[in-house]
Amino acid sequence: MLKDITLGQYYPSDSILHKLDPRVKFIGTLVFIIALFLVRGPVGYAFATAVLAALILLSRVPVKFMLKGMKAILLILIVTMLFNMLLTPGEPLFSFWILTVTKEGLVTAVRMALRLIYLVIGSSIMTLTTTPNQLTDGMEALFSPLKKLHVPVHEIAMMMSIALRFIPILMEETDKIMKAQIARGADFESGNFIRRIKNMIPLLVPLFVSAFRRANDLAMAMEARCYHGGEGRTQMKPLIYAGRDRTAYFLIVLFLAGAVVLGILGL
Repeated sequence: MLKDITLGQYYPSDSILHKLDPRVKFIGTLVFIIALFLVRGPVGYAFATAVLAALILLSRVPVKFMLKGMKAILLILIVTMLFNMLLTPGEPLFSFWILTVTKEGLVTAVRMALRLIYLVIGSSIMTLTTTPNQLTDGMEALFSPLKKLHVPVHEIAMMMSIALRFIPILMEETDKIMKAQIARGADFESGNFIRRIKNMIPLLVPLFVSAFRRANDLAMAMEARCYHGGEGRTQMKPLIYAGRDRTAYFLIVLFLAGAVVLGILGL
């Protein structure tokens, strides 16, 4: 399960999406997320599905690698669908004991499930096709106007980039600790929910210790290299828009316009 988390990982390839400016990918991801909440009907979701499938093909990331990240949110997905089906009032479809599934609840559950799945895959495409350094540079460039308001843009971008970079590292560390605890007789599977929570304590303590140790090592390494934030910092590879980036912006605008029209029409 822990190895199935793809968010925050980078998949090296020579695709057109890898070559795009990180600012384009940030804005494209944001527009895609907004579009997911604009469309409401089957035509709108078919439109979003076609765009997402095209992005996966253009990224040249294996589909299996992209979809295995969904295993990590499977429980959240199931719980979300159940709550929507059972707690949304409307026309009853069938009942079991004191539980009633409504037509409106079923439609809402499917809609929310698709939104959650597409949101995770769409966000994963950005991180899979963008290196941590590009993520930092892209965030800093997009939020640079906030520097006039004395907002520490570089520091915020650096923290977000490090957080994304640490996701796969911490997952790998968790997997190692869990295997070591299982080899010593720990049981993380049997028992009720409360018992399983208690069994996680031997896993969480060394994980937090390891996370703080890694954070301290990273801070010492940055200080040893005389890192003092973004003041006076220059870039070895400054971000410059190319022709493909302008074309991508044009396609993003078309996609957003299509999502708005479909949302207004309710298709």
